[in-house]
Amino acid sequence: MPDKKKPLVVVTRKLPDAIETRMMELFNTRLNIDDLPMAAAELADAVGAAEVLVPTVTDRIDRAVIEAAGPQLKLIASFGTGVDHIDLAAARARGITVTNTPGVLTEDTADMTMALILAVSRRLAEGERLVRAGTWKGWGPTTMLGHRIWGKRLGIIGLGRIGQALARRARGFGLAIHYHNRRRVHPDIEGELEATYWESLDQMLTRMDVISVNCPHTPATYHLLSARRLELLREHCIVVNTSRGEVIDENALARVLAEGRIAGAGLDVFEHEPAINPKLLRLDNVVLLPHMGSATIEGRLDMGEKVIINIKTHVDGHTPPDRVLEQML
Repeated sequence: MPDKKKPLVVVTRKLPDAIETRMMELFNTRLNIDDLPMAAAELADAVGAAEVLVPTVTDRIDRAVIEAAGPQLKLIASFGTGVDHIDLAAARARGITVTNTPGVLTEDTADMTMALILAVSRRLAEGERLVRAGTWKGWGPTTMLGHRIWGKRLGIIGLGRIGQALARRARGFGLAIHYHNRRRVHPDIEGELEATYWESLDQMLTRMDVISVNCPHTPATYHLLSARRLELLREHCIVVNTSRGEVIDENALARVLAEGRIAGAGLDVFEHEPAINPKLLRLDNVVLLPHMGSATIEGRLDMGEKVIINIKTHVDGHTPPDRVLEQML
């Protein structure tokens, strides 16, 4: 196929080499070799020329960026599962299809969530810092005591793909599964996971030993774990978030942690990332990770393959398999 017939695809960040190579073969592709995040003006220039834009979750594709798009832009094929960084209504108004990469990150994110539950409960990060600082004086019967997770109750906020994958892992560690969802899951799933459904999030929060945030960030879930709800948690409870930072009121979380109102937290995402709330940085009872829940080689390759399939399907005149539907707004 002559190059002039290939769609211009603009990629905003560095992707795995194998994915970039395949995209160069299939499309007229502009890569971001330096991997520097694009500013708003650069994104506006990109959508002004591109027929397909491939952004990541760090790119803010807001109304202003979309309104700067040329008439040739018909697809935003996002490299990632979440779509809260894209103004879906503005895209729909311009007739631009939006796709994402669901499913491929499920197991990786569930692994990381389980790892954070263990790390916070058993104070792994504190222990590692103690060893590296050279201040460890040896084993003692009351040194670095954490909490056993076997027999505890795990409350999952959002029992979707990742929430269910987490529940399967957690059952192997002896945790009882509880969940709150916008809609109750199918009875077969509840039966498989031996999961208890709570229509009231408030009621679930007051009874759990561990809370895991696994719901997407939407206007309805912004600060879902508000200051009021964080006060409902028991003192020995820990909170883990591998979803989106905006779901938790970060200042309120830092306050209840500093005051000993809850036992600890494990955070892979932050409300204003990459900036980290300095109040959290001062606390020892928080494990802080740099948004690496989905960061596996296998996962990134799978994400890239989905992006390519969505673009190729769109270019061939068909509906991409991972088109983001209106009800996701």
